[in-house]
Amino acid sequence: MRVALEEARAAGERGEVPVGAVIIAEGQIVARAGNRTITDCDPSGHAEMVALREAAKRVGNYRLLGTTLYVTIEPCAMCAGAIVQARVPRLVYGADDAKAGAVHSCFAILDSPLLNHRVETRGGVMAEEAIALLQSFFAARR
Repeated sequence: MRVALEEARAAGERGEVPVGAVIIAEGQIVARAGNRTITDCDPSGHAEMVALREAAKRVGNYRLLGTTLYVTIEPCAMCAGAIVQARVPRLVYGADDAKAGAVHSCFAILDSPLLNHRVETRGGVMAEEAIALLQSFFAARR
């Protein structure tokens, strides 16, 4: 999660909402990314999406079996859907997202009985640091 927070800080310094993501497989970082929606002019440029794309290219498979995704904030519906499609088995995230979270805050996509893949999740990891990054970012823009 510390590396994900580094990615979030770097995204914030680029003017992006400070969210970071890291994908680990067999104890090694496979991909790391921060938000790139503004930089890439891409609404799908969330940190999770960028990291999933990079990891899939690196491992040569869109199914990311045996991985853990660390992200600084609870994934949105788009990112949760991509996590399911990539068959990521584990998600660890920092802060809950009361306005857009799709793990449990607004939706429960990752453990929906309607889908063919479930994701083991753990939230609240280093949440205070993730919240502080987001709060300072938005406070500076008001």
